[in-house]
Amino acid sequence: MSGPVRVLLADDQQLIRTALRMVMADIDDMEVVGEAGTGAEAVRLTAELAPDVVVMDIRMPGTDGIEATRRITGSPSAGAASARVLVLTTFDDDDHVYGALRAGASGFLVKDMALDDIIGAVRVVAAGDALIAPSVTRRLIRDFASSRPEPARDRRELTRITEREREVLTLVGSGLSNTEIAAELCISVATAKTYLTRLFTKLDARDRVQLVILAYEAGLVSVR
Repeated sequence: MSGPVRVLLADDQQLIRTALRMVMADIDDMEVVGEAGTGAEAVRLTAELAPDVVVMDIRMPGTDGIEATRRITGSPSAGAASARVLVLTTFDDDDHVYGALRAGASGFLVKDMALDDIIGAVRVVAAGDALIAPSVTRRLIRDFASSRPEPARDRRELTRITEREREVLTLVGSGLSNTEIAAELCISVATAKTYLTRLFTKLDARDRVQLVILAYEAGLVSVR
């Protein structure tokens, strides 16, 4: 990115917003452009301020973080269209985690994680990748697919991708990183990234998390 990462903090707890703002104020490549105490306010400020990343709490009064995420990621407005959502959650809150995945979140933060990890996570999502590490992806999405089933995607949607792209999608769904995909298919990491970019475009996926979900829904990856 050419400038600092523009961050909107959305949490109904003032203390958490203040703590994150204070930490980010001392970081050269990060700028807090606004704060929201409700989901509805987060949606409005995203459209007005065009942040790169919205750090979104899930439990908020009125419009919760899941609905706010859905509105932001599905909005045609210029600001919301470019914003990525990083949700705040606990792993005890699986129902909300799965809902946020469906709504288009690009990743997850746990509120008690180290501040350095939070800052790193914001950078990862701002760069266009998903926050979830491969090992966590395998556990979380497998749990998601087995316990929160929805009608499978129409597999005809996958006819627009090549056989090699299908192989890459399957490996993404299995939780492999770009380096692991490259090793599995005997290609370079740069080539693996190229295939991922094509999959994002052809399947209209915002990020890696959505590709993982699609792979499960299309039956490319079985739940073990």
